[in-house]
Amino acid sequence: MSRAFVKDADDVEELPDRPISENSNEVTREGLQQIEAALTAAQEAYAGAQANGDRERLARAGRDLRYWTARRSTAVVAPEPDDNSVVRFGHTVTIVRDDGREQTFRIVGEDEADPARGTVSHVSPLARALFGKCVGDVVSVAGGEAEILSIH
Repeated sequence: MSRAFVKDADDVEELPDRPISENSNEVTREGLQQIEAALTAAQEAYAGAQANGDRERLARAGRDLRYWTARRSTAVVAPEPDDNSVVRFGHTVTIVRDDGREQTFRIVGEDEADPARGTVSHVSPLARALFGKCVGDVVSVAGGEAEILSIH
């Protein structure tokens, strides 16, 4: 049988790198802590995989280590907003959608965004629509409209 069709047990496919956003890597203080914790976890996973000779885990941990190292090196902690007159990075904003639903969320960095926990990325369409707007302004979002109720 041709060697081209045989896979050794020790062969581990090279995993593609996780895509890194081309957007600025602004983060909150908490976001920087999350990145640092993820980087530490990736370093520990890599060391553990090396110690155990687990090539598959080593490949996964190496990919994560490269990603979090890159994200940490480009992270810029955005200053806390001190003026609540217009929406900026780091603000918590409450909106009411045209169907009556009220939603509150904080605008944060890409790696820390989790809409289910009330945070959205600063590069999301919603955040982009809100930047620079004031309480009472109406913005178009997700095929509807939303009015800004509060900024804090």
